[in-house]
Amino acid sequence: MVYEFKLPDIGEGVAEAEVLKWLAKEGDAIKEEQPLVEVMTDKVNVQVPAPRSGRVARILVREGEVAKVGQTIIVIDEGAGGSPAPPPTEQPMRAPEPSDQGGVARPVEPTQGASAGMEVLATPATRRLARELGVDLSRLKGSGPLGRVVDADVRGAAGSKVAESVAIQSPPVAASPASGPVGREQGEEEVVPLRGVRKLISEHLSKSKETAVHVTHVDEVDMTELALLREALKGSADRKGVHLTYLPLIMKALIPAFKEFPYVNASLDEQSGNILLKKYYNIGIATDTPQGLIVPVVRDVESKDIFEIAKEIEAAAVKARNGQLALEEVRGSTFTITNVGAIGGLFSTPIINYPEVAILGLQKVTKRVMVREGKLEIRDMAYISLTFDHRVFDGAYAARFTTRLIDSLQDTKKLLSVIF
Repeated sequence: MVYEFKLPDIGEGVAEAEVLKWLAKEGDAIKEEQPLVEVMTDKVNVQVPAPRSGRVARILVREGEVAKVGQTIIVIDEGAGGSPAPPPTEQPMRAPEPSDQGGVARPVEPTQGASAGMEVLATPATRRLARELGVDLSRLKGSGPLGRVVDADVRGAAGSKVAESVAIQSPPVAASPASGPVGREQGEEEVVPLRGVRKLISEHLSKSKETAVHVTHVDEVDMTELALLREALKGSADRKGVHLTYLPLIMKALIPAFKEFPYVNASLDEQSGNILLKKYYNIGIATDTPQGLIVPVVRDVESKDIFEIAKEIEAAAVKARNGQLALEEVRGSTFTITNVGAIGGLFSTPIINYPEVAILGLQKVTKRVMVREGKLEIRDMAYISLTFDHRVFDGAYAARFTTRLIDSLQDTKKLLSVIF
């Protein structure tokens, strides 16, 4: 008996997923509930378990291809003895991938030169380039993610044929006497489909910019006392096996500021026209990963001490970079922090993590000469920026909130009362 397994509804409005890795190959015996395939949704990576016991008869969606929810991705033979089911007489249509022809999707073509069961991973554009240059994809070792063959691999294998092919297809562009040479060196483009996490970021930030009225308020904070406090707490953190950064201290300092200025920790319900003031504090931490920006959430910040928060941040960052976050770990935030201090820059104007109404940007801490009580002193200073939705509150409110936060960060006694 043959069972056609369709990509399940993973939840959170996910409509499609990219197959990252099959954990079983055609002919393998599998058991119900064992991890079968790892897919990348618009939000996180998820391992999908096998729905039945049996033997893998045929994999219909290869690694690197995109499947829609409800599309058959694998055929499982549940028959006695577990022998593989005969392959379908027709080549199934695989999930469409974006094309460079005006954004119109078309089916992925069968792999050229590959033996049965051995599929070369490459986009339609790369396959077309290989055909044009007479390159056998099955002979190439891909340098892209998951061994994907990219344009550069094809051009490298083609050698001198690349220049000839590009020259035929792309006639030279005339130079402008006023501005100098126009155009770019030929053969330097690579087609990268906008999908997965990158696609989510694009859609999410576009919605935020189209919906919220973004305004950014910038201020500076004297981090000298906070740096001394962090140094004093590092011994306790080391004994707990925790790397203590400024971030947990800043997160705790936010709580009294939220309570005094509740419209910052809120969201706007577009349909009802109501502002929802959140009495709980789930703070998202924007995390730079190879896949793009991921925002894992630290929940109930008010009830946790700085060591618990530091441990959660560290664990979430590792899982985010390895693509191991579950859906519940990236949803439900009420406010977001983006910290680019380790990278550098003077200040930034971050985009609000919709449907929140504000986001805090942290910049690097640098030593600067400051005037304090009429004297010049070298202090640890940093810029911070609060981007907020002007529909929900005004600039004066944002400035007062930021001033309240700075007050907590610069006053060790006030901060000590909230960090544990």
